[in-house]
Amino acid sequence: MGVIESQLSDVAERVATEAAELVRDARVAIQDGTPLRVGTKSTDTDVVTAVDHEAERLVRTRLAELRPGEQVLGEEQGGAHGAGVTWVVDPIDGTVNFVYGYPWFAVSLAAQVDGVSVAGAVVEPVSGRCWKAVRGGGATLDGRPLSVSAPPRLDLTLVGTGFAYRAERRGRQAETAAKLLGQVRDIRRSGSAALDLCAVAAGWIDAYYEHGLSPWDWAAGALIAAEAGAVVSTPGTDPVAGADFTCAAAPSIAVPLREALIECGAARI
Repeated sequence: MGVIESQLSDVAERVATEAAELVRDARVAIQDGTPLRVGTKSTDTDVVTAVDHEAERLVRTRLAELRPGEQVLGEEQGGAHGAGVTWVVDPIDGTVNFVYGYPWFAVSLAAQVDGVSVAGAVVEPVSGRCWKAVRGGGATLDGRPLSVSAPPRLDLTLVGTGFAYRAERRGRQAETAAKLLGQVRDIRRSGSAALDLCAVAAGWIDAYYEHGLSPWDWAAGALIAAEAGAVVSTPGTDPVAGADFTCAAAPSIAVPLREALIECGAARI
């Protein structure tokens, strides 16, 4: 871990925390009766709120102040990777959970160089927990070092996953998950890719996989999982398991899980 990566990590934590405070305050206001403006994107179930947009605007404003001239790629306002550092932000990862009041959502912010995450933070507005990692410097939860689990066998593995918004793809994902279910301890579906990746880092689940994630979904969480010791694949790195396959798994079961997923039809999702 170098000085620059450490500085980027501090900025990621600072800005993500500020955005999480905005989201938390908005959630309290909604609970007190303030109407929530909700729109849709790719489908009627793919929602976006005014709070998503407000949080991303805050992130972009603060990054322009703290890291002027660097590119930002965000879920709501777009952007692209540029030369040098690009910041990748999901202002609310788990927006459906946020809309329902289910407290498993987070602000995710990562610094990438050439598409590779070098620093990142995932901050939960409700609990205030801060997940953080620096490439080569390990991962932490509220300052405490993280380490993945070590399940001895695939059938004792607790697996997290997620599903697409489009019904036809959800059906194929459900078929794969149903086949996998008989080979593992159980499957969890929380609704936040970033936090599922963090959960692997903490050993709260043994593995997580999903197809169809965008960079802002995994940019910070995948780094946190990898720095905690997980075997990580991001979209484009394991085409045999699917062109847009993302997976983070404890090393002890990473190979048999991948083999099982391919056997269960992951590449056809």
